[in-house]
Amino acid sequence: MLFSSMIFIWIFLPAVIGINFILTILPFFSREMRIRVKNGFLLAASLLFYAWGNIAYLPVLLFSIIFNFFGGLLIGNDVGKRNRKAKLFFVLGVDIGILILFKYFGTIVIGISFFTFQAMSYVIDVYTGKVQEQKKISDFALYVSFFPQLVAGPIVKYGDIERQLEDRQESVFLFAEGKKRFCYGLGKKVLLANTFAEVADKIWAFDTTRLGSPAAWIGIVCYTLQIYYDFSGYSDMAIGLGRMLGFRFGENFAYPYTSLSIREFWRRWHISLSSWFKEYVYIPLGGSRQGQKRTCANLFLVFLLTGAWHGANVTFVVWGVYYALFLILERLFLGRVLDKNPVKVFNWIYTTFVVMLGWVLFRSDSISQAIEYVRQMFSGTASDAMIIMAMPARIMAAFPAGLLFTGALQRLFGKQYEKIKNFLPVRICDLCVQTAILILSILMLVNGTYNPFIYFQF
Repeated sequence: MLFSSMIFIWIFLPAVIGINFILTILPFFSREMRIRVKNGFLLAASLLFYAWGNIAYLPVLLFSIIFNFFGGLLIGNDVGKRNRKAKLFFVLGVDIGILILFKYFGTIVIGISFFTFQAMSYVIDVYTGKVQEQKKISDFALYVSFFPQLVAGPIVKYGDIERQLEDRQESVFLFAEGKKRFCYGLGKKVLLANTFAEVADKIWAFDTTRLGSPAAWIGIVCYTLQIYYDFSGYSDMAIGLGRMLGFRFGENFAYPYTSLSIREFWRRWHISLSSWFKEYVYIPLGGSRQGQKRTCANLFLVFLLTGAWHGANVTFVVWGVYYALFLILERLFLGRVLDKNPVKVFNWIYTTFVVMLGWVLFRSDSISQAIEYVRQMFSGTASDAMIIMAMPARIMAAFPAGLLFTGALQRLFGKQYEKIKNFLPVRICDLCVQTAILILSILMLVNGTYNPFIYFQF
């Protein structure tokens, strides 16, 4: 079930919010009992949400929940260091094995990378003593399967949500913030990402050897904007849904297309995944504490795994290696050059260019297609007029909006907005904008707008 679908917006979401509100105001014997009932309801709703997409995937999710719950109990209750480590490796080995089996050799199970990484982070944190093992399987099941972040993140660590599972403060203000975040995320997805997707997919479906430079550049610019608004829009909706139900998730994007280096880009893009690999792979390998050579090797391995995390296609692996090489170069010498460069616009041009070429690899079906696509970008040849004419008219409105809202306006005027956002006139205007975005998005969906979602495959 997509967040940007009629059944979710008109049936599932109102039902969940309505029942959650009723459970909030109903009298219970204790606050603890209220939370138990609400958690049980949200767990049932989350499992229904997941099963709606394909009920055949549900056993994989349920196995992951049950296996890692009891794995956490076994590790947490074992006082022998050797036994605990053996149990940890066994649990992680099974998790990774299932991930590889379904992701690379079988039917791709929606969201398996996200909920598996959450489960793995839990058992690792139990082993290291960062969190106590959860003794209520229903609460652990809700942590793994909570529908806002189940199929596409952000990847939530158990320690960040542990207290919220036991007790959380819901308020009108938090609900309003969540509704606002959801509306803006829906607008990102439906009004912008879907429009850019329609153009990008048409261009990539065309014979690459006959694209020509204009179409090739339009295609990669559209895909660059599509993947950002697609994924960040979904993350915004997930964060907003969490807030409407009393949960607070961390940010997953921080205007990555305003970055001035590749290092900065990866601090701003898919933050929860980058943080996961840093905490559970890079730092345990030694991080940057064991000399330059070891640090570069660790970076290479982390981004090799990051690429492989996205799928079995060799293009993803090469994409990860591609970023590893630039990060190593920046660590060795290029980073110092960028830091000292007084004309920061050149830093931005360099970063944006590297990222866009990376997206060519990410989007292509093969290395040969990626190479040919880049060749077409710089070939200087004209494009078939039919490619340009096939673009939807709304792309002309989407382009300037898409470029402006990638972070340029937010970073320029964000602090000023924070100072005035609670003034009544600003709040009224904000509410009008939210309503307009929601109405336009629904109209687009009703009209059958092109509505793919990139990260469902991961």
